[in-house]
Amino acid sequence: MTDRLALLIFGLATGLIAAGVAANQPAVLPMPGVADAAQAHIDYKLKCQGCHRPDGSGDDTSNPPMRDMVARFLSVPGGREFLGRVPGVATAALDDARLANLVNWTLYTFDRQHMPKDFRPYTAAEINVLRQNPLRLERVETRARLVAGFMQAGKDRHIEN
Repeated sequence: MTDRLALLIFGLATGLIAAGVAANQPAVLPMPGVADAAQAHIDYKLKCQGCHRPDGSGDDTSNPPMRDMVARFLSVPGGREFLGRVPGVATAALDDARLANLVNWTLYTFDRQHMPKDFRPYTAAEINVLRQNPLRLERVETRARLVAGFMQAGKDRHIEN
């Protein structure tokens, strides 16, 4: 085998291997409103996962699940505000910009399938306003009302189809 042929074979093999590796890499999907996904993931680990678990599954009692659930709040009146006012968000020791980044990341990471097509990412200014009035004792009742609202809306949509 000539050196030139060996080089050609080596080049083709390297290209095929690189293409295979690239094909097996997870697709990076856009996350509007997430300026720094790596920082948001770190903030989630430090501020949220102790209660909501690394996979967002929560415990469905005192630490509700986020996985397959959290973006559904955006579909009912008052749900968007609720997400910015829950105690873990409103009192998080993060500045407003990092908190907005984290909330947006959480929505895309744990419940992308329920994100509204017209989603308007949370901004630092909006988070600042929402966290001024955190939910306390009324959190459980408010959450239950909102969940009932989006569960009913989902049933209604299913019936219409």
